Amino acid sequence: MAAMLYSLIRVVLDAIATSHSNEAKLKAEVLALRRQVQVLERQIKRVRWEPGDRMILAALRERLPRSAWAALLVRPETVLGWHRELVRRRWAAYRGRPRTGRPPLADAVRELIVRMAQENPRWGYFRIRGELLKLGYMVSATTVRSVLRRSHVPPADRRSQMSWRQFLTAHAESLVATDFFTVDTVFFKRLYVLFFVHLATRRVVAAACTAEPNSAWVTQQARNLSWKLSDEGINVRVVIHDRDRKFARSFDTVFEAEGARVIVTPLMAPRANAHAERWVGSARRECLDWMLIVSQRHLETVLSEYCAHYNDERPHRNCGLRPPASRGAPIRRPGVTIRRRARLGGLLSDYSATSIAA
Repeated sequence: MAAMLYSLIRVVLDAIATSHSNEAKLKAEVLALRRQVQVLERQIKRVRWEPGDRMILAALRERLPRSAWAALLVRPETVLGWHRELVRRRWAAYRGRPRTGRPPLADAVRELIVRMAQENPRWGYFRIRGELLKLGYMVSATTVRSVLRRSHVPPADRRSQMSWRQFLTAHAESLVATDFFTVDTVFFKRLYVLFFVHLATRRVVAAACTAEPNSAWVTQQARNLSWKLSDEGINVRVVIHDRDRKFARSFDTVFEAEGARVIVTPLMAPRANAHAERWVGSARRECLDWMLIVSQRHLETVLSEYCAHYNDERPHRNCGLRPPASRGAPIRRPGVTIRRRARLGGLLSDYSATSIAA
């Protein structure tokens, strides 16, 4: 009703404006000022604009001269806002009319489209449409594209690309991550620790330290690791390390000679080698931050004890809260006693179940 009345007022004002332009502007200004006087007469403290007042001022907006805007009680932006609101209400009346055209897509079909796209990353819109036709759903490729866009599912060329996490999961059995970290002794001598983590089992397969990590030393550590993994039956196909210059070219050559692929992580991207970084944090929080290292031999002993604890006794979340080197499900036997084994002077504790002698 308000929209129809507003349109009627505009028609009347347009008819007035067709006579003489200057006279019409004057009449419009007089009407606007007269309306404002009426508004002020019925107010006590604060000016309150009724819907009819807003409708009239919005209709007079195009017919008032610029010089007349200064006499108004409201800013021009406010009048323009009233006009936009009236136009919005006018067109909002059409929303209640019954819709015509293609019926909306069922929720079950939308879920099926998203499911097919997620389970088959290389399927495009037409491939998904063909599968839906086989199942009896008449859906166009454009509709498939719209559904996937609303669900924030990227196109096939972006979905088919393997993420870094998927790559690590797929190659975990034959992937080894390596990195360096430093330890300062009580005599302010810096020692460098090189370690290797097998991603499938989360075991620290090797850890060594030195005060001079030159090319010959790191190359020898690579050979030692290669021999050790060969004895354990682990076939390394991927080795990950950062761009540290201590990783000499001869270090990569040892693994490449065994048929492995060496991947260098990007600059300033510790998450690319997150498993190695996580182990460094665990070693510092649980062991190294609580001890004063005296010498290289002392650090080697500490690392040996911690690696044995980490691999054989320490629960790991990714292994179902089992130690990385454990095999099979835990078995609880009746009539056992729990014994504690202290490592590094009680800093680390290992618990085991021992049968009670008859």
